[in-house]
Amino acid sequence: MTILAIDCGTTSARALVFAADGRAIAVASRPLPSAYPQAGWVEQDAEDWWRATRATCAEAVARAGAIPLAIGITNQRETVVVWDRATGAPIAPAIVWQDRRTAGICAGLRGDGLEALVQERTGLLVDPYFSATKIAWILDHTPGARAAAQRGELACGTVDAFLVWRLTDGRVHATDATNASRTSLYDPARHDWDDELLRAFRVPRALMPEIRDSSGDFGVAHALAGEIGGALPIAGVCGDQQAALIGQGCVRPGMAKSTYGTGCFLLANAGTGMPRSRHRLLGTVAYRIAGRTTYALEGSIFNAGSTIQWLRDGLKVIAHAGDSARLAASLADNGGVHLVPAFTGLGAPHWDADARATISGLTRDSGPAHLARAALEAVCYQTRELIDAFAADSAPVAALRIDGGMAANDWLAQFLADVCAVPVARPREIECTAWGAAWLAGMRVGALPGLDDADRLWLAERTFVPVADEARRSALMTAWRTAVARARLR
Repeated sequence: MTILAIDCGTTSARALVFAADGRAIAVASRPLPSAYPQAGWVEQDAEDWWRATRATCAEAVARAGAIPLAIGITNQRETVVVWDRATGAPIAPAIVWQDRRTAGICAGLRGDGLEALVQERTGLLVDPYFSATKIAWILDHTPGARAAAQRGELACGTVDAFLVWRLTDGRVHATDATNASRTSLYDPARHDWDDELLRAFRVPRALMPEIRDSSGDFGVAHALAGEIGGALPIAGVCGDQQAALIGQGCVRPGMAKSTYGTGCFLLANAGTGMPRSRHRLLGTVAYRIAGRTTYALEGSIFNAGSTIQWLRDGLKVIAHAGDSARLAASLADNGGVHLVPAFTGLGAPHWDADARATISGLTRDSGPAHLARAALEAVCYQTRELIDAFAADSAPVAALRIDGGMAANDWLAQFLADVCAVPVARPREIECTAWGAAWLAGMRVGALPGLDDADRLWLAERTFVPVADEARRSALMTAWRTAVARARLR
């Protein structure tokens, strides 16, 4: 009895087959290229998502040696694409969540006073990170698109909605509540698109997918039947960070996880009431099951693993991502070097789209080890900023469960515990995001129990406890804040 999880992220598309006990028994992966046509722009070809999804699903199921019961989908959030309903072909490149091209539009909307309404209805802020202004930009900059959208000829969606459309041969145009909650257009209290916000962002309702529960019916994947030996039901859909919250067993209010992938996302389960942040954090849907919504408080960091990737592929100061831990550990301290990875602006709690990356404190003694250490430390400092904001919002983080590719880095995990002054636990099964999507699908088809059992089945592989004293912790954060101030001087 197995479940197939599709995890279409920012840098790769993956397919994983899970046993009922949460073990990933087969994994397949394909890289996803991004394009950077202008400063602050990040695009992908949605056809790459589809090609990689088909290939990885076929490979993973073949390795598992059995046809799964159902499919769960998890995906990079906020990234959007518009496609032709008749052909299924995208009308323009997908705009990725990291893209900042609509920063000026967002500034104008904030100046018009829209942010208060957006925050009240959706829990979000007005920022290019979210989907709404991306959708409007595609319609405004693709000839004939806005008129075609008004006529109902086009469809729009986040990555999950596009994959559901393709998997079902265009029979289903649907998303789930977690992905809908990242658009700035969804009112979770009414579980529907908000007409006032649709008008404010100039997005036609006719474009938008139906919103369904995270564990629910999303049609049948007829398009994969040839590759995997059968047409499976799509029974779960969830944005990647919310799926990781489930996969980490954070199903009770106050439990928190932080995922370190391309970016870093810290979510704490907030129960059945929408959290209202006073410190620039986000209220978001954690999951919606059987018509009941559970919420989360979230802090988003735009660049984490992408910074290590830049050191490897851009500067070529490391050959492999794993080299960063060895180089960082070779130094007694950071030598005063700080890297603020604001390549696409700063996320929470700053929300500064105009900030840009800086490296400060360099001397003739600085070398690759200092850059590697500065990149890893930056992830930890930014996480501490989030934890401070959570505490100020009366949602203190007492312990942190971590996952994502960077979570395998022991040096990072220990420094994170020291800087944040909380125990940091790494799970035995690191594939938390895909496992969360698999759990939602397994629940729907009766193969897995309800989410109350998620924490019971969660097991720690290792827990890192803080060893630094408060004086050192305070000095590190003071130096970091000085570096951030330099990055925001534009």
